[in-house]
Amino acid sequence: MDSDEEGEAQFIAKRQKTVQYGSLEQKERHRLAVGGGGEGSLAGDAVKAGIAAGNINITSGATMDLEKEYEQSQAELLADFEKRKKAKKIQVSTDDSEVKAHLRKLGEPICLFGEGPADRRERLRHELGLRGEDILKKQQKEQETLRKKKDEENVTWYHEGPTSLKEARLWIAEYSIPRAQSRIAKQKEEKNFAAQKTVKAQDIQKRLRAVNNESSQIGDTRPLSFCQFSPNSKMLATASWSGLCKLWSIPDCSPIRTLRGHNCNVGAIVFHPQATISLEDSACCMASCGQDGAVKLWNLVSDEPVADIEGHAPYRVARLAYHPSGRFLATCCFDNSWRLWDLEAQEEILHQEGHSKPVYDISFQCDGALAVTGGMDGYGRVWDLRTGRCVMFLEGHLKSVLAVDYAPDGYHLATGSEDNTAKIWDVRQRKCIYTIPAHNNLVSKIKFQPNNGRYLVTASYDSTAKIWAHPIGAPIKTLAGHEGKVTGVDISPDLQHIATVSFDRTFKLWTSENKGGL
Repeated sequence: MDSDEEGEAQFIAKRQKTVQYGSLEQKERHRLAVGGGGEGSLAGDAVKAGIAAGNINITSGATMDLEKEYEQSQAELLADFEKRKKAKKIQVSTDDSEVKAHLRKLGEPICLFGEGPADRRERLRHELGLRGEDILKKQQKEQETLRKKKDEENVTWYHEGPTSLKEARLWIAEYSIPRAQSRIAKQKEEKNFAAQKTVKAQDIQKRLRAVNNESSQIGDTRPLSFCQFSPNSKMLATASWSGLCKLWSIPDCSPIRTLRGHNCNVGAIVFHPQATISLEDSACCMASCGQDGAVKLWNLVSDEPVADIEGHAPYRVARLAYHPSGRFLATCCFDNSWRLWDLEAQEEILHQEGHSKPVYDISFQCDGALAVTGGMDGYGRVWDLRTGRCVMFLEGHLKSVLAVDYAPDGYHLATGSEDNTAKIWDVRQRKCIYTIPAHNNLVSKIKFQPNNGRYLVTASYDSTAKIWAHPIGAPIKTLAGHEGKVTGVDISPDLQHIATVSFDRTFKLWTSENKGGL
């Protein structure tokens, strides 16, 4: 026992004696009252005689229970002693500013007259010892309340949709299940030829290292924002901040048609999955979106739009994408939602919320069952189109997610962000499998190799596009040549060209010097 504890023990013993015996005067009065021997007995008889004569009046009021008072005082002393012991064990910061902050939280003065840092620490330790348990309970209660509130905010809620949405979900299920079965059967067959797969991957990387700029063309008088190859790889569509969209022949890069209809910046233009293949040129073969919320449908014959999709204004539509079936069109809106339009029924069937900031990009899985969205809230979400549920939450980017793309294998997807990185996610494992520190500026677009997905290309505002091996994420080739920010990139379905568009108002075609394509 140290000197402090020994002193406190002596103090408690002394207090116990004081309670037990009281002062000498109280002791004497008690002895006379109970009638001690000798002179005490005579005094007692005299008191009794006085009471009988009526000269002494003693009421029958409440009397002090000395034994009960003693036990109560002893319990208080023991409790005080325990609090002092606890106070000595409490660890208090040596940083005076933190001590003052703790005192302020406790509602105590942060400084007393003549008090130094050491005295302040002792005062804080004393206060924590006196009400430490209550403070801990209060903190635990506050943490539990915050946790419950956070859980309530993270709960995704659903409501009943129209009959048309139910019919669309059933249609998507019937469309996607056979495609998924076929894809999985094909992947099982390829698994038996792992050696051949490795040889092919090495051959592709060799050809990618030989990629060079084949041609460059001025696309508009203002920055180009987007590009995409046609399904037959013979055309390239570009979108511009001037409000114009243009079609170019590949590989000679000669202009085919200028599409006029938007009055402001065009965010994206995409081809119908069957355009230039089985779809007639007079049908709706393309869709584009603008900063004013306008979404327009185009054919391959006219310079004017054949239809408008209304309902987004005044919110900006950043990106849009066709469902693999071609029946549905998804749009990403700056009202923090994305929407699904049934082009056959010519109506909006889904207005999906879930992001806390604008939705910037969307991509469909090759089967058509899932869709991934990237938001400016820094998160991505994977949606099951057959049920409407968010089946995976992509958390990991530090800033806005500006680009997303699904791999052809159906279970890998990539996201590009304003934090200059690209991440690869595995939907089966529900996690990020690796992060690519891709660029020195934000990643504006990301694209997997069509058909096989053995590599992916990222475009960035650092004026370059880069090719990365998949699934190991190793760098293969840097496509440098633009004088401004690279805003878009695409790979032709026949794997012969890579196209990039930039703030420098040009688009460039890249191809490999080795034969065999990309």
